Amino acid sequence: MIGGGKGSFIGDVHRKAAAIDGMIELVCGAFSSSAERSAASGKALYLPEDRCYGSFAEMIAKEKELPEGERMDFVSIVTPNHMHFEPAKLALENGFHVVCDKPMTLTIEESEILVELVKKTGLLFALTHNYTGYPMVKQARDMIANGDLGKIRKVQVQYLQGWLATEVEKTDNKQASWRVDPSKSGVGGALGDIGTHAENLLEFITGLQISEMAADLGRFGAGRTLDDDGNMLVRLSNGAKGSISFSQIATGEENNLGIRVYGEKGSLEWYQENPNKLYTRWLDQPLKIFTPGGNDLYDAAAMTSRIPSGHPEGYLEAFATVYRNFGKELTGRIEGTSVPAQDYPGVEDGLRGVRFIHAAVESDRNNAAWTSL
Repeated sequence: MIGGGKGSFIGDVHRKAAAIDGMIELVCGAFSSSAERSAASGKALYLPEDRCYGSFAEMIAKEKELPEGERMDFVSIVTPNHMHFEPAKLALENGFHVVCDKPMTLTIEESEILVELVKKTGLLFALTHNYTGYPMVKQARDMIANGDLGKIRKVQVQYLQGWLATEVEKTDNKQASWRVDPSKSGVGGALGDIGTHAENLLEFITGLQISEMAADLGRFGAGRTLDDDGNMLVRLSNGAKGSISFSQIATGEENNLGIRVYGEKGSLEWYQENPNKLYTRWLDQPLKIFTPGGNDLYDAAAMTSRIPSGHPEGYLEAFATVYRNFGKELTGRIEGTSVPAQDYPGVEDGLRGVRFIHAAVESDRNNAAWTSL
């Protein structure tokens, strides 16, 4: 693991999610930019002292020297945004597979370099858009891919939070302070943090791509240079129309991610805060609600659920699905067995997300002018 030391929210989430299916073990880490803090974090995680490193460069170099079967198999990058590219690039250049948080990089050029490195090396790269791991999200995707809804005409996505409704970055809030800092977050604030999840969910479920957007970004916190709110119209690759609304200043909201997709024959609706319900509506049938464990699910949804119908699965399990599918494919590589490509977001999805961020910022600078991705 790179990053994710003491005080990290997302590092702890990654560790718990990776461990859920018993496939992946944390064996080493460079948990902080401080060697002392990295060592202390590693000790708290019961790792041997000689595998708690002072930097990601040291970790990659030292692990590469270990015999195959003893060295780490892949790195998981859980740092703030500005520290994604260099560790990912160095890991790939030294033969290590990569799992990386989103957004993948700060610039389009950096993302393109990683895409080319993955192509050149043939190594695996997973991007943790964890909301793709919910069973009902996979059911929605496969219903649309199968043509159940007919041609898609309209898509609406929202991702609403309220935790930045006050200026918490001016308090001792580590999670807020780096997210409002352009040097660490990049050109997008809420746009990069949660807007990219909305973009990825739209493209993952519909199988369509955003071709153009008109974005209006807001900056409501006093002194904030990065957006904390945004609304955009989008045009999709099949001619469908859509909208995306995201915010971190939507007072009272917790983690309100939702999507509605309208086709010629039917529509569907899903919300992350109630993830076990997929609502579908039809021209000639009554409302139908799909749930995990049902006998009318497509294979990907049926295989994603771990427990019997009626028992709720949530955020950690969805996150774990990304790790499990990545782990299945990597295990096949290590053991030399034939494992088909697994279902998880990859390096190309990372490039799409970074292009989305930069197109939205460009559009906003030009008074919400239509901008191509």
